[in-house]
Amino acid sequence: MTAPTPTPTVTAVAVGPRLVEGRGQLSDAVVDALRTGAPPTYAPGAVLRADPWGEDLQLALYLLYEPHYRGFEGVDDACEWDSDLLRLRQAIEARFLHALRSEISESPRTVEEAFAPLLLEPADLSGSLSHYLETVGELWQLREYAALRSLYHLKEADPHLWVVPRLTGRAKAAMVAIQYDEFGGGRAERIHSRLFADLMADLDLDPEYGRYLDQAPAPLLATVNLMSLFGLHRALRGMLVGHFACVEVTSSPGSRRLAKAMRRCGAGPAAEHFYAEHVEADAVHEQVVRHEVVGGLLASEPDLEEDIAFGCAATVVLEDRLADHIHAAWLQGRSALRTPLPGTDAGSGARENR
Repeated sequence: MTAPTPTPTVTAVAVGPRLVEGRGQLSDAVVDALRTGAPPTYAPGAVLRADPWGEDLQLALYLLYEPHYRGFEGVDDACEWDSDLLRLRQAIEARFLHALRSEISESPRTVEEAFAPLLLEPADLSGSLSHYLETVGELWQLREYAALRSLYHLKEADPHLWVVPRLTGRAKAAMVAIQYDEFGGGRAERIHSRLFADLMADLDLDPEYGRYLDQAPAPLLATVNLMSLFGLHRALRGMLVGHFACVEVTSSPGSRRLAKAMRRCGAGPAAEHFYAEHVEADAVHEQVVRHEVVGGLLASEPDLEEDIAFGCAATVVLEDRLADHIHAAWLQGRSALRTPLPGTDAGSGARENR
């Protein structure tokens, strides 16, 4: 009896954003591996020699995480669990996490220490990027800010969902309740990522997912990579909760300032609405996340307190790094992007960093 001919396996290919070019040895190796399906090729010790805050390492890590989201156009979905790519990702993650721990060597060890400074708005807002945009920011700067933030906001809340199956009881119930709001309360047109896409349209930006990856500098990539790092590892669940709580606690005041900035610059109703929506929603979320998500997790797993505090501290450090990068560029009259947006006079002297 002749055995039946097996049905050919059809490999699903993700329809995602365009794969960008690398910015150094590690990211070049990842790009080539994603395009060809071959193992990534890089020199021994390349990860340890790489700048943990630099363009090459941060882009490589972002590219290695993206298959867990929407993948890349023309790249095989199977690369998500490719052992060679995962091995490289593990090495880069260790380098990144070590750099974070070194940067925050004296990080707070309790939740109270970590969050107390965030609960009161500082009297001096001179270092606040949202305050700068509210008071003196120009429309071209709002457009740049939106292009930068689009790498997260077009997948807003997605990284935080990974923690849900790793929580129990109060923490799990509260986290799901908050995420229900983040995803529009069952209405597709109110999903926060959709609201941000509408904001981008108002600002005459391309709302396509991942569109501005090639223009995003390392400090921005690091803020997005942090969420993926914490979210993809069960062992770092406390850090992800700390990150999420930090975002919710600080969101409402910043969103209020950004809504005013959008209104002052005539950005459009959808642009203003995105931040106005976050003022009220995140003020409520702040209370729930502090008392129920963080409080519930501490009640069930008190040993995670230092991790929660570290997640909060790491978030502050990377957001401050990003704000410093943007401030420095704008104060010099140049673009904070690697290359300026089309039609923007500012930043004509900006150069790509490889």
